[in-house]
Amino acid sequence: MPDFSRQPGVQAPKRTAILRPLERETLWDRAYAALREALLNGRYAPGHRIVLREVAAELGISLTPVRDAVNRLTAERILERGTGGQGGGATVPHVDAGVFQQLVIMRAELESRTAHDAVAHATDDDVQTMRGLHARMAQLIDAEPRQGYLDVHRRFHFHLYGLSGLDVIQDSIETLWLRCGPVLNMVLPEYVPHLKATDHHAAAVEALAARDAQGVAQAIRDDILEAGRYIHGLLVQESGRH
Repeated sequence: MPDFSRQPGVQAPKRTAILRPLERETLWDRAYAALREALLNGRYAPGHRIVLREVAAELGISLTPVRDAVNRLTAERILERGTGGQGGGATVPHVDAGVFQQLVIMRAELESRTAHDAVAHATDDDVQTMRGLHARMAQLIDAEPRQGYLDVHRRFHFHLYGLSGLDVIQDSIETLWLRCGPVLNMVLPEYVPHLKATDHHAAAVEALAARDAQGVAQAIRDDILEAGRYIHGLLVQESGRH
């Protein structure tokens, strides 16, 4: 068979790529996931400036995927656009009392619903996992830095919600947590005594063990609303000082 690709004026057919380049996409995902997790866990306080070069250095990657990740978080209204060129990055927004109150209302509705539906899918192993996470929270509540508590606190809630099978609602819950996380970072030290006084997390675990869907839902709702009232009060006080 003649090799037409070698004939004058005849172009060889273009080879169709089988694999996509991985590095850029993988690094972008890595930067995006790392920043989201930091925000979910309350690692950044309101007003914190996210500097692109600092994040890239911490992750050990180039500036471009970090910029792409920050741009997406800004488009999702999780971060606010910063200034200062390539090093400017973005800023963790302050949440005023009115906006926070709306976030609490949405969280209470969505999270109590997913907690309710989680009960039907929970196994004995899931109950043990929740007990273990709750025990770890109790160990960390007085520990410094407080970050360890917030990390386990998030795992506690999202393990429960992950049992529900309500994936679309879980996506919305995560977005709400991204906006609330920095505020939790700010107020946790003052709120610790309240956490000890009424342990809604323990109530949720016991209701889960009893397969009491309404009880789990109510415990999660009470946890969110009680914390929300306290934090809302602090935000109102803070706004009064300015």
